[in-house]
Amino acid sequence: MSEEYGPTFITITDEDGEEIVLEFVDALEYNGQQYQAFFPVETEDGDVKEEEQGLVILKVIHEDGEDLLSTLDTDEELDAVYDLFMESLFEDEEE
Repeated sequence: MSEEYGPTFITITDEDGEEIVLEFVDALEYNGQQYQAFFPVETEDGDVKEEEQGLVILKVIHEDGEDLLSTLDTDEELDAVYDLFMESLFEDEEE
C-alpha cells in the first residue's frame, strides 16, 4: 500500500481579516479538552510577520457536529498547554 505523507496546512483569518497559513505540528488533550499546535508558514516572499512567529496553540471546540478552532480562554490555560507541547516536542527530539 502506497500512501503519501506530508505536512498538513490550514488557513485561518485573524481579527484584522488577514489570512494566515499554519502548519500542523501536534495535538494533545489536557483536562478533557483537545488542543492543536501549529507553526506559521512563510509567505511567498519568505516573510512571517513578527507577531505571527512561534507556536500557535488553538483549542478544538465541538459545535453543531463540527470541530472548530478557537483561541484559549486564559493565560494560565495557554501557559499550561504550551508547557505540555514543549515537553512533547523536545521529548521527540531526544529519541
